[in-house]
Amino acid sequence: MKYLSIAVSLLLLSACSMPLLALAQQSQQTPAPDGPPPRAMPEPPPGFAHAPSAPGAQGLPPFLRGIELSEAQQDKVFAATYAQAPLLRQQEKIAFKAHAQLRELAASSAYDDTKASALANTAAQAMATISLQQARLEQQLLAVLTPEQREQTQQHDSRPGPRHPQ
Repeated sequence: MKYLSIAVSLLLLSACSMPLLALAQQSQQTPAPDGPPPRAMPEPPPGFAHAPSAPGAQGLPPFLRGIELSEAQQDKVFAATYAQAPLLRQQEKIAFKAHAQLRELAASSAYDDTKASALANTAAQAMATISLQQARLEQQLLAVLTPEQREQTQQHDSRPGPRHPQ
């Protein structure tokens, strides 16, 4: 009876692990994508943190955490952040591809400094566009806030220590 119980347990364990094994084999066989991993739209855009302990804070940028927003303000924040998502994604892909090409060029025997410089400039320009877009978004979001809420964000920024703790 004891051996039957062990055999049934092993059979159940192997049956439950089959989907995981198939998934692992499939991920090993699929080639790496040409760009950064895609983002699903239900998640917030880059730079947005999840704060499950604070009600309504999910999907807000870090500087807005802890600030009580009205429903209309939340809608404006949502619209502004998701409006920039396609541009950010496009720039991330450009930067990722330029970095990948630069790594390939550096490892090849046909290294060309002019081409490497152009790739580095392309990646840098994409990153600069991302930074500029994030600054524009922060400015848009600050315009949505009341003067009291803006003061609260400044108090967050004036705290000692890192701005975005890990």
